[in-house]
Amino acid sequence: MTTTAPHPRPTKTPDAEHPARGPRLPVRILPLTPAIVLLLLFLAGPIAYCVYIAFTDLQLTGQAQESFVGFDNFTRAFGDEAFLNAVWLTLVFTVLSSLIGQNTLGLALAALMQRASKPVRTLTGGIVVTAWVLPEVVAGFLLYAFFRREGTLNAILDWLHLPSQNWLFTLPILAVSFANVWRGTAFSMLVYSAALNEIPKEITEAAEVDGAGGWRRMWHITLPMIRRSIGTNLMLNTLQTLSVFGLIWVMTRGGPGGRSQTLPLFMYEQAFQNSLIGYGTAVALLLLLVGSLFSLIYLRLLRTEV
Repeated sequence: MTTTAPHPRPTKTPDAEHPARGPRLPVRILPLTPAIVLLLLFLAGPIAYCVYIAFTDLQLTGQAQESFVGFDNFTRAFGDEAFLNAVWLTLVFTVLSSLIGQNTLGLALAALMQRASKPVRTLTGGIVVTAWVLPEVVAGFLLYAFFRREGTLNAILDWLHLPSQNWLFTLPILAVSFANVWRGTAFSMLVYSAALNEIPKEITEAAEVDGAGGWRRMWHITLPMIRRSIGTNLMLNTLQTLSVFGLIWVMTRGGPGGRSQTLPLFMYEQAFQNSLIGYGTAVALLLLLVGSLFSLIYLRLLRTEV
C-alpha cells in the first residue's frame, strides 16, 4: 500500500493576506520618523516661512497685512549701494579672518605645539581655548577696549614711541577681522592638532632622513595628508564667520559710516531698526545662498582626489 505525502500548505505573505494594503514603510525608516518630523517642524518649516516672507512687503509697524511683491525685495537689494557694500565687507571679513587668519594661525599653532614641551602646550592651548569659549559679547568688549583710542594697543604704541590712531575709526573692518581671528583660532588649532597626530611618524622621519627640510615636509607630506581636515575646517569656519553678529555689533555697530557693516548687521538694521521685515528676510536668504555656495565649493574640493 502506497501513501502519498501531504502537500505543504502555501505560506501567505503579508501582502497576500491583506491585498488592499499599500506598501509599508521600510523598517529602517520607522525609527527615524520622529527625527524627520522634528527637522521638518523646526528647520524646514521656518525656512519655508522665511522664503514666503521674503516675497512680501511685511513690516513691523504701519501695516495691517502684508502683500505679495514678488522679486521686488531682491531687486531692491541689488540696486542698494549699502547692500553691495555689505556684501563686499562680508567677503573681506570672511577672507581675512577665516580663510587666512584662523586657518593659517591654527595650523601654525598646531604644528608648533607638536614640537613644544608639555608645559608649553598646556599653557598655549589654555590661553587660545579660553578666548574661544568666551561669550561673543564679552570678547567684543575686550577687543573694543584693546582697539579704542584710549585702549591697550595705543598705550603700547605710545610706550614704544610709535604713532597711534583710533583703530575702530580708521580701520574698522581690519579691527573686527583681527578680533574674530583672536576669538576663533582655537577651533582650527584643535582640528589641525588632531589631524597632525594621525600622520604616521615613520613618513616624516623618512623624509627628514632623505634631507627634506621643514617647509618641504609641510608642503609635500603634511598638507596633502590632512587635505580633508583642511577642507572641513575651512567650510565650518567660513559658515561660522558669515554669521558673526555680536562681535562686530559690540565693537563698531557696523560703523563708522557702514565701513564694518557686514550682511548680518545690514539684515538686522533693515528688519528691526527700519521695520522692513520682508526686505531684511530677503537679505537673510541671500546670505544663506552665499553660505551654500561656499559649502558646495568646499564639498567639491573634498571629493577631488589628490
